[in-house]
Amino acid sequence: MKQLILLCAALLIGSVSYAQFQISASGGYAIGSAGMKTGETISTTQTENAYGSYGEGFNGQIRGTYFFNETFGADLSLGYLHGSDQTISEVNVPGTEIDAVARARAFGAAISLVYKFNNNIYGRLGALVKLGGKTEAVVSQKQTLSDGEAAAFGLDPGAYSQTNYVEDFHGQFPLGFVAAIGYEYPINDNFSVFAEAEYYGISLKRKDSELQEFNTNIVAADGTVAFEGFYSLDNLPEGRNKKTTYVDELSHTNTDDSKELAVKVPYSSFGINFGITYKFKGSSSKDM
Repeated sequence: MKQLILLCAALLIGSVSYAQFQISASGGYAIGSAGMKTGETISTTQTENAYGSYGEGFNGQIRGTYFFNETFGADLSLGYLHGSDQTISEVNVPGTEIDAVARARAFGAAISLVYKFNNNIYGRLGALVKLGGKTEAVVSQKQTLSDGEAAAFGLDPGAYSQTNYVEDFHGQFPLGFVAAIGYEYPINDNFSVFAEAEYYGISLKRKDSELQEFNTNIVAADGTVAFEGFYSLDNLPEGRNKKTTYVDELSHTNTDDSKELAVKVPYSSFGINFGITYKFKGSSSKDM
């Protein structure tokens, strides 16, 4: 027992004698990895799947890293993802035109172990969580009215409805992992710059969604708006719900159309980051 206590004390003293803290800020761009189906593109001749990941896009991070010795450390990071547009639905057939995309606006955090291979090359491996944010869908739909529908509005054939809406999707609390390898170049005793390749492995199970904007105009064949705001967020068309809840099971007798089966959406990505690090002067046995 005495030897164990002495060993622990020696390790603690060794860690304290070297202890160094540093902060980093970085930015970069990630592309989707292991993309899953996000939607479809439909034309008069074919239907094509669209694949991607909501983790694709620009990101920024702030990290704090504490090194216990010359090799091992622990890292806590906070980040923001400004995701790129992913195709949900793209339809171009006679009478119907749809352009629907979705993109992530998310905040996340990660805690990792850091290992220095040498003074320049390092690696990180840890756990990743999403703290907040949303997946935002932006939809534009043009639907030609039948002659009877146009006549009911007192319009000539060729009239159409133009619907635009924004819907925010929220997910359940996810847990993923992060791995990175980087190269650090010291500028002086305190500052250094770095570049790193980083992988995020995470998916998000949908919890609910809510319409943020909704508007339908009835437009004449010549492009003149005949009835502005025919439908709105406070006056939705039949079958359209302001809020939708996603569940794992639905009874065959269910009549609540505000509930749908839950799906998982991909956020995994592979990216390149560039940043700068500031190292606080730590205590070191070399300085004593």
